[in-house]
Amino acid sequence: MLNELSIKNFAIIDDLKISFQPGFSVLTGETGTGKSIIMEAVNLLLGSRASADLVRSGCEAAELEAFFDIDACSKTAELLEDQGMDASDGLILRRVISGSGKSRIFINSRQSTIELLKQLTRDLAGISSQHAHQGLLREDNHLEILDEFAGTTGLKNEIRSLYTLILPLKKKIREMKMILDRKRKEQDLILFQIDEIRAAAILPHEDEELDKKHRALLNATKTFETVNRSIHEIHDREGSIIEKMSFLKNELEKAGSADETLKTIAERLSGTLFDLEDMTRELRHASSAIDLDPASLEITDQRRDMISKLKRKYGGSLDALFQIYEDMQQQLVMTSDTEKEISVHEKEVNAFIGTIGVKALELSGLRKAAGETLSRLAADELNSLEMGKAKFEVSFFRQAVKDEEDIGAPEGEKIGPDGMDKVVFLLSPNPGEPLKPLAKIASGGELSRIVLALKAVLSRTKSLETLIFDEVDAGIGGATSEKVGLKLKQLSANHQVICITHLAQIAKYAARQFRIYKEVIDGRTFTAIVPLEKETERIEEIARMISGATITPATLSHARELLEQASA
Repeated sequence: MLNELSIKNFAIIDDLKISFQPGFSVLTGETGTGKSIIMEAVNLLLGSRASADLVRSGCEAAELEAFFDIDACSKTAELLEDQGMDASDGLILRRVISGSGKSRIFINSRQSTIELLKQLTRDLAGISSQHAHQGLLREDNHLEILDEFAGTTGLKNEIRSLYTLILPLKKKIREMKMILDRKRKEQDLILFQIDEIRAAAILPHEDEELDKKHRALLNATKTFETVNRSIHEIHDREGSIIEKMSFLKNELEKAGSADETLKTIAERLSGTLFDLEDMTRELRHASSAIDLDPASLEITDQRRDMISKLKRKYGGSLDALFQIYEDMQQQLVMTSDTEKEISVHEKEVNAFIGTIGVKALELSGLRKAAGETLSRLAADELNSLEMGKAKFEVSFFRQAVKDEEDIGAPEGEKIGPDGMDKVVFLLSPNPGEPLKPLAKIASGGELSRIVLALKAVLSRTKSLETLIFDEVDAGIGGATSEKVGLKLKQLSANHQVICITHLAQIAKYAARQFRIYKEVIDGRTFTAIVPLEKETERIEEIARMISGATITPATLSHARELLEQASA
């Protein structure tokens, strides 16, 4: 409940303090005295956008403060406890707006944020103003109003959480499929290249070995002649090197019987002869191994050419070729892994879609049941506000899935972050007229009563402790204003109701009345407010509301009669 409101240096208000009580209170006064400015101050304390234009001329900053008593079982109390604040001490909201437009927010003397302010006041107080009336005309607000009435906000939030999980997954799957399509287009080429390299069966350093073989084959005939000539000279011909060295060895051995030095030399020659015999055997083996077939050179050169082409095609060296081969094999593995990953994500998305589909259907069913109840209760409330012939209806429609990015229910309906339903409030104010959207048919008076009727219905399910009405009397008068006043009084049985009004027929039902007026002091305009605590004060204010500046005994009598009727 709003206990106290303090406003300093705000627009034409210099320093204003208002203390409120439970029940029904009205703020009355001439047009332009600052009543709407007070509502603007309350709006700012509830989290609306601040502007430097609101700072009183000549002042550095405007200061707004409100004190609320908090129900220990309310959501606001829970939020305060979460912030380490004691809800039993109440809630003090303070907002300082500088001339530069910067705004500072304090919650129980602790500097805070606009987000926390909005969270704390969401279920604390609500203002119904001309702006709120326009909000009612916006069809994108109707679903939120219905969910508020149906108590399905929690289920809607579950759907929204699932929706925010599904969308990124669907985007990821789409991107992965694009990558996979590109990989598949490349896959045929990769497979061909892998097969090409695999079929070549190239060994490490084979290109170097082939170069050596190529050089050997080019010189095979010359090498063969040199090897065989060496065998001939060393071993085979008459007077060969071995034959001569054998003769010398034998001579030295004979001489060595008398000379140890010669004997040693003979032994060394014997070893050399053994080495020459080994060389001869190796040369004969080498000779037999020399490939003199002209086709061998052709085959070798073909192999060299093939490997050279592959090296040029795949990196310029065998090391680069082998690395590219491994990379291409890995690409094939990655393509397979991407397919598996897409499959896993698709199963995950399908599971989420199955869950969101079930929840969306459940939410839709609850909404439709609540829509019927809301239509019936709103009709009852409109009847009590002199709109008994009006028909109010909550109309539902759904959108079909248009593309693969949409999330679809089993029957093809599109599921959005708020479920599958779109809602429009329809009204037929007079018999014989078709139901149409509120924005197309509601007059000012009708809209004021529709807002009040919906507030009356919604207040049964919403835990708002304070209901504030600004311009609820727009476009109405006579018997209708009586009904509106009585409805506000009925609402005050369960809520604190604060109303700004120009109509005596509404003001008379209030338990407390405040008169707002402005005065000029030293050339500056000031807004003031006084509680009308005496019966005579209320009678005079009600009389002014009836007749304006000229108050006659008859007007005073009429005002007294109105107050007596309201209290009867």
